Amino acid sequence: MRMRGKFLTFEGVDGAGKTTQCDAVAQALAARGVAFVRTREPGGTPLGEELRGLLLHRAMEPITEALLMFAARREHIAAVIEPALARGQWVLCDRFTDASYAYQGGGRGIDTTRLDTLAQWVQGALQPDLTVLADVAPELAQARRARVREADRFEAEALEFFLRVRAAYRARAQAEPQRFIVIDGARSPDAVTAEILQRLEPWLAAQR
Repeated sequence: MRMRGKFLTFEGVDGAGKTTQCDAVAQALAARGVAFVRTREPGGTPLGEELRGLLLHRAMEPITEALLMFAARREHIAAVIEPALARGQWVLCDRFTDASYAYQGGGRGIDTTRLDTLAQWVQGALQPDLTVLADVAPELAQARRARVREADRFEAEALEFFLRVRAAYRARAQAEPQRFIVIDGARSPDAVTAEILQRLEPWLAAQR
């Protein structure tokens, strides 16, 4: 029987360095000959990428935003994530459901019981094997974003929004310490990558 792949997700406020770390882990897996799929949310499928464009640039009600996030996620799970895991591939996903709890829950103020219902409906028992939370002060993340790109609809939110998002992420990490690894995203990218790979080493060893 083929071994099921590992599901890794990368989370954090915009500008925390999660995408950089997702890319770095992908490079490390490729160097070790580990089969993987590198994907993102919202997005990951043709429909998901269309929804991503709406979510990042079109104004909408918070509940509409949450529903579109989970709609894109359902398509993503069915078309990309579950098939890859079943093939024995690792899945590296830049954001997953924790982002909905942080952004739509913490940031927008949607009751988490509503998000719980959507999560159960959309993903059932599927959970990441490991979630890397790049934790940085929102002020630092904001400065990083300003240096490299124009803000999308989320990135243009006030600092207070990101303080709530960060708090929601931290609360989830505290509630599920066995799933989360919280890293200091203010450190050098290489130091952060080394810490993540150290945590992954038992799984990597099993691939040899």
